[in-house]
Amino acid sequence: MTLDQAVERAEGLVALGRHDEAVELLERRLAQEPDDVAAWEQLARCHLRADRPKQALEATERALALAPEYVDALLVHSQALRLSGAGLDKAESALREAVRLNPQFWGGYSMLADLVFRAAVVRRGQELGPGGRLEFDDIHAVTGEARELVQEAIRLGPEQIGAYETAKFIAELSGDEDTVDRMEREILRLDPTHKEALAGQTRKAAEAPGVRAADAADMYADALAVDPGSAPMQAQLDAATYRMLRGTRWLALFCLLLIAASALDLYPTDGETPLELPLSLGQRLWNLVPLTVIWLLGAALRFYRRRKGVRLNVRSLLRRDGWARLAAGQSAAVMACTLVLDLVPWTERGIPRTLFWIALVSTLLTMWVDRPSVRKTFREASRRR
Repeated sequence: MTLDQAVERAEGLVALGRHDEAVELLERRLAQEPDDVAAWEQLARCHLRADRPKQALEATERALALAPEYVDALLVHSQALRLSGAGLDKAESALREAVRLNPQFWGGYSMLADLVFRAAVVRRGQELGPGGRLEFDDIHAVTGEARELVQEAIRLGPEQIGAYETAKFIAELSGDEDTVDRMEREILRLDPTHKEALAGQTRKAAEAPGVRAADAADMYADALAVDPGSAPMQAQLDAATYRMLRGTRWLALFCLLLIAASALDLYPTDGETPLELPLSLGQRLWNLVPLTVIWLLGAALRFYRRRKGVRLNVRSLLRRDGWARLAAGQSAAVMACTLVLDLVPWTERGIPRTLFWIALVSTLLTMWVDRPSVRKTFREASRRR
């Protein structure tokens, strides 16, 4: 088997997660050709992907013993040094040598920028001492060389996602939100399905001022269509869906107030003659018209016009989350109370007033309790039990 065939098969096995088989294949190749530098370098990559940095380090050392200026082996060697705990300084030296040997390769600058940044942050943390706390300003102050290196990587590889990913990583840890946003947009220009960049841009768009819960839910559903396994996006979709369900209670309360004020005239003002009770059947049925319009426009169409993923998530959330069931159930209960107030031919206002205040106060209290901060407290308390 030639080297190209061995490497191609090994890469295929690694892509399938069959790292041990890939290693075994390359080891058979090296048993036949122990001086095959490229095979040693590929073997090191396989060990790294299998989370075996010490074995990867041994393989790169064999490769560099045969070819000290082999750039690919130096790049893998630096990763193996860092991940095996041999020290950031040694890893940085290997990368600087790789950049010196091939100054036109964007990947060397990108990897070096990442490593220089990590080393600078570690040193800054050591300077602050055990009780110190790294702030964004502390990190930003030590990113100068790393930013220059990653900009060079982007200049040399303007169509390479890896360079933008490194720049995004440095900007995130240093609190540079503008650069993070710009890098995410560049990444999505090159790969519209990039999971992290898509999640970041979706979150920014959905959390922008003035964005409705329904529109935010559509955005998260679109992002999940690209990355169905994204737990953060699912959590955000759940939150937006819950906000939509929570909003139906406001519609129910509006209907309750409308019937109480205009239909039953529960609290007539001084000097005005209150409506005569009981209302006629025709009047009570006519009062259902605005209620129907409110629910058709405010709830039914609102949910119907959403992405299919949002509609499916509404059902799923109602099964999974007690707070969602509470919101939907309370909305239904308030509407039931509203219908009772409207359809029953009341002759006195005492009982309707009592029902009105029970529905209004209990719903408002529940809505105050189920704020995000309170629900988070409840979830954390249940986990500790």
